[in-house]
Amino acid sequence: MSKSTSWRTATIAAGAIALAAGAASAQDKELVFGLQCDRTGATQTVGIYLCPGYHDYINLLNSKGGVEGYKIRVMEIDHEYKVPPAMEAHERFKKEGAVLEGIYGTPQTAALTKKLEEDKILGTSPGFGTSAATDGKRYPYIFPIAASYWSQGAAAVAFAKKELGGSLKDKKIAYLFYDNPAGKEPLVILEDLAKSEGFELRTFAVPAPGVEMAAQVLDITGRYKPDFVIAHLFGRAPSVSIKEFKGKGYPLSKVISFVWGASEADIKAAGGYEVANGYHTLHFAGVGLDFQVIKDINGMYQTQGKPAPKEQEISVFYNRGVMIAAIHAEAARNAIKAKGGAKPTSEDVKKGMEAIKDFTLGGMVPPMQITPEDHEGGGWVQVWTVKDGKLAKDGDWFQAYREVIKKHLALVN
Repeated sequence: MSKSTSWRTATIAAGAIALAAGAASAQDKELVFGLQCDRTGATQTVGIYLCPGYHDYINLLNSKGGVEGYKIRVMEIDHEYKVPPAMEAHERFKKEGAVLEGIYGTPQTAALTKKLEEDKILGTSPGFGTSAATDGKRYPYIFPIAASYWSQGAAAVAFAKKELGGSLKDKKIAYLFYDNPAGKEPLVILEDLAKSEGFELRTFAVPAPGVEMAAQVLDITGRYKPDFVIAHLFGRAPSVSIKEFKGKGYPLSKVISFVWGASEADIKAAGGYEVANGYHTLHFAGVGLDFQVIKDINGMYQTQGKPAPKEQEISVFYNRGVMIAAIHAEAARNAIKAKGGAKPTSEDVKKGMEAIKDFTLGGMVPPMQITPEDHEGGGWVQVWTVKDGKLAKDGDWFQAYREVIKKHLALVN
């Protein structure tokens, strides 16, 4: 071998080693977040807004250097609101070394609960999933991180009580729900409160995909004639319910929706704000674009010479994506700090999630405090009502019937 060939070979080898070392170094300063989404399935009306909000917040963090010097790589998989692809997504996330996983859907959460525990990877189920997962001791790797269906059911009853003058005794409440595990989840709380508050509860199930409910609404408005309706629908179903109640002459001011039937998209699909006037909606994140974090995201886009994301027009779901990403990042931040800057494992990030305290994201989220015992963060919600052509806030963050929630958590154990 000539001297020049020998030198060239050594140079190439040294370059390869340097590149490998650089790649390893970059990986050492990278954290992988797994994100499940539905952009093409039955609940794409949520996913096409929520998931872009998640990415935009992470991109904002990365544009500022990441989380404590670590860049975040989001690995998103569209599972089309189906369980088998969600299970496959989890395996891919695990293979990529994801330190946490954003789950999407109640059936998916139920299927993944045991798997997440076996693999010691935390999964978040904000505003859906198994309500009993509030109990972090029983469900150590599932984090609702927002008002569960139990908490939403309790809040809906509390709001109905307020609207009906402070007493529900001898009142009639209809529960209109999507006939799947998510829709059935709050029943145990509603039935308990019916006994303690003295109201009559009647349930009306809507079969999937939830776009045909004329018979149920006619039964509610024509025969049962309730004093208030609690609706728990999602996908395309909420807009159908709004139109059906409006068409039957039932006042929407006597309807309150759970969080997944509460977006601008639902209102627009029902015919607009005039049609939906009076409709009450529950939320676990702020509505609208008047938050500093949204302004910061738009500033990032402006710097890049791009317009604000079109997904922000459905702020309800977009903001929830931002909220989820922010809580994920906060858990990672706590974990990195606890390790003195060293790269955290999933177990470290789990402990970081359980150390979140007084986190509000500039007022976009309620006073978030997650502990090893409480993975829900307190079950806070706000009510926003369709009024004067927009969604208007109807009061501050509140919790409802926490003693009832705690009783049922204890019964599960």
